[in-house]
Amino acid sequence: MTRHWITSQVIGHAQHESQANLLIAFFDEQITHMNDFKTLITFSRKNAMRRLIRCLFAESILDRSALSFSADENQATFALNNSRASLFFSDIAIGPADTLVNDGDITLVTDEGVRQKITTHQDLLDVLRDSFDFTPSEEGLAGLKSDMENSLINDAHARQYRLQWNARLAGETKSHGLESFTDYLRQYTSTKDAAILLDQWGSLEGHPYYPTWKSRPGLSDAEVTQLSPEFNAQVPLRIASLRADMAKSESMPHVTSYHAWFACNFPAQWEQWKAGLNSKGLDEGQWLPIPIHAWHLRAYVLKTFAAEIEEGILITDGPDIPTLPTMSYRTMMPALSETAPLIKLPIALWMTSELRSLQAKSIHMGPRISTLITKILIAENGFDQRLEIFPEEIGVRYKNAITQDDAPGRHLSVVYRASQQAFERTDDCLPITVASLFTQLPDSGRPLFTDLIERDGVRASANDVESWFRQYAKVVTHPVVAIYLLYGIGLEAHQQNTMVLFSRDGKASSLLIRDFGDGRTYAPLLEERGYELQPHVQPGILPTVFTEDIEPVRMFVLDAAFLTHLHEIALWLTKEYQLNNTRMWEVLREETANAFTAVRDRVSPKLWEAERKAFIQDPWPTRSLLRMHLMQYSNYRLQHTLTNPLNAI
Repeated sequence: MTRHWITSQVIGHAQHESQANLLIAFFDEQITHMNDFKTLITFSRKNAMRRLIRCLFAESILDRSALSFSADENQATFALNNSRASLFFSDIAIGPADTLVNDGDITLVTDEGVRQKITTHQDLLDVLRDSFDFTPSEEGLAGLKSDMENSLINDAHARQYRLQWNARLAGETKSHGLESFTDYLRQYTSTKDAAILLDQWGSLEGHPYYPTWKSRPGLSDAEVTQLSPEFNAQVPLRIASLRADMAKSESMPHVTSYHAWFACNFPAQWEQWKAGLNSKGLDEGQWLPIPIHAWHLRAYVLKTFAAEIEEGILITDGPDIPTLPTMSYRTMMPALSETAPLIKLPIALWMTSELRSLQAKSIHMGPRISTLITKILIAENGFDQRLEIFPEEIGVRYKNAITQDDAPGRHLSVVYRASQQAFERTDDCLPITVASLFTQLPDSGRPLFTDLIERDGVRASANDVESWFRQYAKVVTHPVVAIYLLYGIGLEAHQQNTMVLFSRDGKASSLLIRDFGDGRTYAPLLEERGYELQPHVQPGILPTVFTEDIEPVRMFVLDAAFLTHLHEIALWLTKEYQLNNTRMWEVLREETANAFTAVRDRVSPKLWEAERKAFIQDPWPTRSLLRMHLMQYSNYRLQHTLTNPLNAI
């Protein structure tokens, strides 16, 4: 099969304005690029339908075997249930891991030969619903339609903003006499500023297996623009005050005082916060500073925590700190000259399958796992210096000392991630969030990874691409497999949680992982190495430390690091460079096998054989996100499997 699977295209043009402010008002752009916006909406609708088709077949909601392909495997027909009609796909192909990508038109064809082009996801869902392997409720179907519509509108607006953002970035690169975007960032910005710019700039496509990737229900267009990283947004956080006797916290061993830690990391805000309390006749020692997202404060906290405010448990006035929302939307990078910790917060928005709270489990497990991994990295020399982390130094949450109710605290909490070691580097490496690698370069419209591969400015050969990907796959698989097999720790190394450090020659050198609050660990392996991890146990909450079965940890690793990360890189490289359709997965299989071989002498033969088979031969498990959405999240633990692309080559 010689088809290419991922569509990447540049839409619209904008003139560079060298003196323009980096933040362009959304509504000004809407007027300036009205004609482009119509094109962008069309693209975003096709993008939404492409995602929907991929997810429906990947989760077997639609039967893949019912697709009848043409001789050249570029077109296919799908017979509809309970109907004598069919759908005709004019440009479609199935890649490894059952990855079905539709790049062409979708046409409804009746048995009389009447043809009707399907141009919206609403119509597509109506046509396909009787062919689903279950009967979705009217509410579930309507919810999906609504969220997809919201998502694609937000997607089009983001692409509209990107027209001028990219024009400015391209102009700034060329004004310094450079052709390479990453060279410009290395030479003319700090490592911290470059990493966060790339993280925001790369916040476009989102989870590859989710059709409502940009859904922000409850926000107006203006609020989406003001709060979202893909608009290069800056959002203030209010440093409120929570009575210390009404809080629970967890910290790494070196953090002996939250007050002292906060004063050291945010000195200006500490002094303002302290002065504000003292002016009320209050002793700062009896209170804890707690950041609250500006939108969350206005839209949720003032109303939901009105009783706590009235009782004097929570004081919501205080200093603000400017921050940049990162790709996760509610993990914020302080916009300060000095390097400060990242701040992860709850925000009462429904995004990608759940309301974005910050639960007690995350507050307590983040620092515990960070402490554990830090010790392991010292003992293992960073797994040959291929793994670093953003340690979660401290977490704080509200818990009423009288009622002992844990629930409200998930919307009034914070986790801090140390970033100084990651961003104040001396090795000349550039941290790039994985999702950003797929984002179109400001000038050429080709994926960012091409800027890293083609350091001489010449289009890379197949051998060059293979060499680059082999190094990349080695950097990801070796530490991820090693810490899993040796210690039972599952790293959620997906596109959003993972930064890859690239050396000046454009090659991957190591991983930089974040977000450990929901990390999964298999306790027996950890204990065999002389370590212990205290679990957080809470009724109704899925545990993250497992003792009976390693499968939940394995699924965590395969889904994040392999399916949604390495598999996607292989897909995009294959498309961009028109490679042999299986070569990238052959390379990935070889490097995965090498990662297992590297630790074979330190792992029991039974475990090694079973896990190697699970990674290289058995079907890969993943979450059934679309099915869960259609079922209105009545079950958050639905999974399905996909053909293992390492075994199918």
